[in-house]
Amino acid sequence: MSQTATLTASKTSPGRFFEDFRLGETIVHATPRTVTSGDVSLYTALYGPRFAVQSSDSFARAVGYPAAPIDDLLVFHIVFGKTVPDVSLNAVANLGYADGRFLRPVYPGDTLSTTSEVIGLKQTSAGDAGIVYVRSIGRNQHGEIVLSYARWVLVRKRAPGTPAHAEQVPELPKAVAPEELGEGCPALDLTAYDDALAGSAFRWGHYAVGESIDHVDGMTVEEAEHQLATRLYQNTAKVHFDAYSARETRFGKRLIYGGHVISLARALSFNGLGNCLHIAAINGGRHVAPLFAGDTVYAWSEVLEKAELPGRSDVGALRLRLVATKNLPCNEYPLKLGDQYAGGVILDLDYWVLLPR
Repeated sequence: MSQTATLTASKTSPGRFFEDFRLGETIVHATPRTVTSGDVSLYTALYGPRFAVQSSDSFARAVGYPAAPIDDLLVFHIVFGKTVPDVSLNAVANLGYADGRFLRPVYPGDTLSTTSEVIGLKQTSAGDAGIVYVRSIGRNQHGEIVLSYARWVLVRKRAPGTPAHAEQVPELPKAVAPEELGEGCPALDLTAYDDALAGSAFRWGHYAVGESIDHVDGMTVEEAEHQLATRLYQNTAKVHFDAYSARETRFGKRLIYGGHVISLARALSFNGLGNCLHIAAINGGRHVAPLFAGDTVYAWSEVLEKAELPGRSDVGALRLRLVATKNLPCNEYPLKLGDQYAGGVILDLDYWVLLPR
């Protein structure tokens, strides 16, 4: 290799491997992102969400927002996407989420940036990879925190024989407490909340703990759609784009970004949960199995808990389990067979939503 080629190669980044992470370090992620109405339009075209507060400026203003806020999951994906080049470019799998809090609405014109703190490290028993735990924080242009969440990722080692880090696994809450919800939702004027325009007559009081809701509809994922979506978030994970390299993986083809599944399932949940206007928190989540282009996604939800919010008479909280499947309608509410997930289940997400009382 020539000296010129050597110098050029040193300017590129292969991404971090497990050995490169240090407990307690803070990573400042590149490329702040100003969110525009164009992003909202493309997100709507990709998933078809119909929640009225995020769809209509006039509806949002009538009930107490200054304008229609950006969809909570679009915010999540943009904040998440910033972290990929530094955290999960060499990931084997994204293993889970916890303690996610949506703390402030985001509006078109706001600029989002992300930092992550390494809060845990654990090498696998095989010694060829390790689990990296990070706490990622998204801020707007004023430095205000709009989103905070923890996730853990299985990351390859550069050299399997290298010594392991000192092991530390963080303690994370099983769920965000109800009294900590609601910061991301302004006080609502329920006299102006129009159920007909919102698309659902069912408010907080109409749901019962233990209730299961089949969201009925399915959505087939196309190859171009999931790549457009992942690029929209500036997520650079190789497994979603590089078909040539993917031939050498155990699946032999590109994987669909797990967040794409979450957004599809959330959009499908409108049928049955149309007044769930705000995601307040993500308690935990697991991508159970991979999704590929050509698969059809279905979803169902279970009401795990109901909660009143201190000092709030306008909204109540539902803790929901959102289950997504591939090529498997959910009229029989598939989830587990014994200790194992049933075939076809691809997502098991535990989250809090707010809806009018």
